[in-house]
Amino acid sequence: MTQTTNREIIEFWRDKPAPLLPILHNFHDRDGFISDEVMRQVSVGLKIPLAELFGTVTFYHHFSRMPPGQDAPRVCTGPVCLLQGSKEILNQLEKDGAIPMPCAGRCDDTVPVLKKDQVLTGLDPTTLSIRPSPLPEPNPGGIEECIFASIRETNQSSLQGYKKSGGYQGIGKIVKGMKSAEVIDLISQSQLAGRGGAGFPTGLKWKAVAEAENDPKTVVCNADEGEPGCFKDRAILDYDPHAVIEGMIIAAYATGATRGFIYLRYEYPDTFKVLKCAIAEARNAGLLGGRILDQDFSFEIYLRRGAGAYICGEEGALLNSLEGKRPFPRNRPPYPVTHGFENLPTAVNNVETLAAVPPIVNRGAEWYQNLGVNGHAGTKIISLSGDIRKPGNYEVPIGLPLKTLLYDWASGPLTGRSIQAVTMAGVSGGFLAGEDLDITLDDPTIKSKESYLGSGGIIVFDDSRDMVEIAQYIMKFYAEESCGKCFPCRIGTQRLVERLEGKTGPKEVDLWLEEVEDIGQTMQAISACGLGISAPLITESLIRYFPDQVTRHVESGKS
Repeated sequence: MTQTTNREIIEFWRDKPAPLLPILHNFHDRDGFISDEVMRQVSVGLKIPLAELFGTVTFYHHFSRMPPGQDAPRVCTGPVCLLQGSKEILNQLEKDGAIPMPCAGRCDDTVPVLKKDQVLTGLDPTTLSIRPSPLPEPNPGGIEECIFASIRETNQSSLQGYKKSGGYQGIGKIVKGMKSAEVIDLISQSQLAGRGGAGFPTGLKWKAVAEAENDPKTVVCNADEGEPGCFKDRAILDYDPHAVIEGMIIAAYATGATRGFIYLRYEYPDTFKVLKCAIAEARNAGLLGGRILDQDFSFEIYLRRGAGAYICGEEGALLNSLEGKRPFPRNRPPYPVTHGFENLPTAVNNVETLAAVPPIVNRGAEWYQNLGVNGHAGTKIISLSGDIRKPGNYEVPIGLPLKTLLYDWASGPLTGRSIQAVTMAGVSGGFLAGEDLDITLDDPTIKSKESYLGSGGIIVFDDSRDMVEIAQYIMKFYAEESCGKCFPCRIGTQRLVERLEGKTGPKEVDLWLEEVEDIGQTMQAISACGLGISAPLITESLIRYFPDQVTRHVESGKS
């Protein structure tokens, strides 16, 4: 079979929305790396200055510039996998050119190794195997779910299976019987808020896009789930992709958007195939494209795959990535609701947020509100991993006690161990420990402990763990993933890594603490985005909960 030429690849994608990433992926998949010649031709074909293109391509972890490229195994070195011995796996695969990669979103099935476009998992490099993404188990509390209510049904990932469980009824309900403003009011009344971390009211965001001037408007599904310890979006997209597609279509109807993008993280190649199939099914069924359900309503979804950059989970960086720019966070204001993709009104919503929309449309705002407990509305999917008997995704009512999840649902710590600490919001919320584990899973309560729920990842660390070492792992991740745009984050994360490693810094405890606190306060005051603001929560909470371990670290001469 004749190989597609460079020119044919560029010309095929050039006039399509957000062309750079798919062009680069085509070359990367074909050749295993992106050559200098390809870079020059892409630069000319898309009219991107070569230096700018080089900066963009080299920003991403997974775009290789030379052999062995995709042939080299990439081994997850996220916090959870490091605890499971991923460094040893990396060392044993060194002969194959193995390289480390950040958290790959398989914390419930460690250790993931990416080989070409396959994800293999296991604790022994000689027996790595391809295993399906773990399906969420029913919660042992028997509590009603929203997003996971039908996810375990047979063939739920297909159009036929999704329709069998009531899927796409919501679209028919709104396009034939509701005005866009009524849809926005319904979502607002449900109190659905962003489930990707920020917690911004979804109805308010949609209203702002609907009222914004200029067209075309866009809906973007943020599926760049790069936070260590988070893997909920992968489960939704693998087993119930049409729920997200339907949520995007409803969002488009409400906001007046005519185009949408799903921005999927690179480390989910199997999910990419599932989504590609689901989008095609929806389009062939007349649920995407022109005149949806024979109504005066058109909407198209484009699937775009990232290339490995934690910062692309930040909506401004994600939009820049889609546009083919280096994915730096954007200054705000202006906000994406008025100046988003191509500087036009854009609603950026998380996978979990969008998946909650069809059930709300079908069952009503009051139903969704009542899923929470103790006065809180709705549910939240928690990705639980680390030193816990039953890691996995759990859909919990907002307001559920953390210890109910840890001990009753997930069966507590491993044999003979006790829980020393957890991280919240993946790792962005820092540590919680001691009496502060007696909290409920809702933002007001967690914020009172100087943390936050965020995207819902919780990593458990038992009493065998050195918490200074754990903090070091996490801070190294932040230092590696800092985009470098602003110096407080770029330099501050590196300085904190050095203090935690013991390479530099005062040898007196009081001076060490003062210096680390000063670095953290500077980062939080003037960093450009959430990475620089969140990273110091790790050292702040480490000092607050584990002063004895910090003192031993400093006085042992390590620093």
